[in-house]
Amino acid sequence: MIEIRRRGAGRTAQIKQNETSVQGVSLEYLTFPVLEQTGIVEHLFSTRTGGVSEGIFSAMNLHFNRGDDPEKVLENYQRISKILHCSPEDMVGSDQTHTTNIRRVSSKDKGKGIVRPKDYTDIDGLITDEPGIVLVTYYADCVPLYFVDPVHRAIGLSHSGWKGTAAGMGQCTVRAMQESFQTEPEDLYAAIGPSICVDCYEVSEDVAKQFMQYEDVVFPGREPGKYQLDLWEANRQILVRAGIPDDHIQVPDLCTCCNASYLFSHRATAGKRGNLAAFLKLKEF
Repeated sequence: MIEIRRRGAGRTAQIKQNETSVQGVSLEYLTFPVLEQTGIVEHLFSTRTGGVSEGIFSAMNLHFNRGDDPEKVLENYQRISKILHCSPEDMVGSDQTHTTNIRRVSSKDKGKGIVRPKDYTDIDGLITDEPGIVLVTYYADCVPLYFVDPVHRAIGLSHSGWKGTAAGMGQCTVRAMQESFQTEPEDLYAAIGPSICVDCYEVSEDVAKQFMQYEDVVFPGREPGKYQLDLWEANRQILVRAGIPDDHIQVPDLCTCCNASYLFSHRATAGKRGNLAAFLKLKEF
C-alpha cells in the first residue's frame, strides 16, 4: 500500500487503508471501523488510486463536472461499484453548493447524478432507509460526515465545508434522520472522513469568528489577521451537541492536503484536481 501521513487524531480507531485489484490495477480505499462494527452497511472513501483518469484528474476522479472525460469517470464508478457489490445504476449523487439541505432518497432516485440527470439542486446531504441504494457525496478538502442508525436501519451522508460546518450540517442531518426515520441520536454511529487538517487550513478573521462558540477549534495563524481552523473538532462537537455519544464518533487521522498525491486537495493544487467521493449503503439481507 502507498505510505500515507497520519496525524493520530482518531478517537475510536484509525481509518483503515484497504487494497484490492480491479482489472489488474491496484485500487486503494478507506473504511471506518466505527461504521463496520454496526454490521449493516457497506461503505468507503475513495483515494486517487486505481482509476483511469489522467493528468490533474489522475487517476480516480469521481466527478463529472471537473472537465474530465465522462467515459473515464464512469469507468471509475464501475471500479468502485465492484467493491460495494453494486452498479453505478444503484448510486445517487448529491448536488453540493455548501447548503444544509438534505434529501431523503428512495429507489426511484437510483442512478441520479451518476448515469442519469438529477432532478434536484442544492443538496449537500442524503439520507435513506432503503437497502441497496448507494449514497454518494464529493470532496477535495471539505468534511465528509457518515451516519448509521442500526436500530431503525437508516443512513445519512453529508458534505460539510466551513460554511456547512458553521451552519451545523451534522446536527441538521441528525434532525432529518429523526424526522424521517424516528432515529434516536444516542443510537447513531458517525464517522468524520478525511479532509483538511488544522495545520493546513488557514482562514480569515471573518470565517474564524463563526467558530468562536467551540472550544479548541480556532488558533492564531502564521500572520496577523489569519487563523487556523480545526474543522474536525468543530464537527465532532456539533455531533456531540446533537446527541451522538462521543465514543460513537470516529475522528479522522488523514488530511487531504497533507496527502495530496493520495487524496485530492483543492488547497494543495490551487483547484487543479479531480474529486474524491464518499459512498454509503445499507446492506440487503
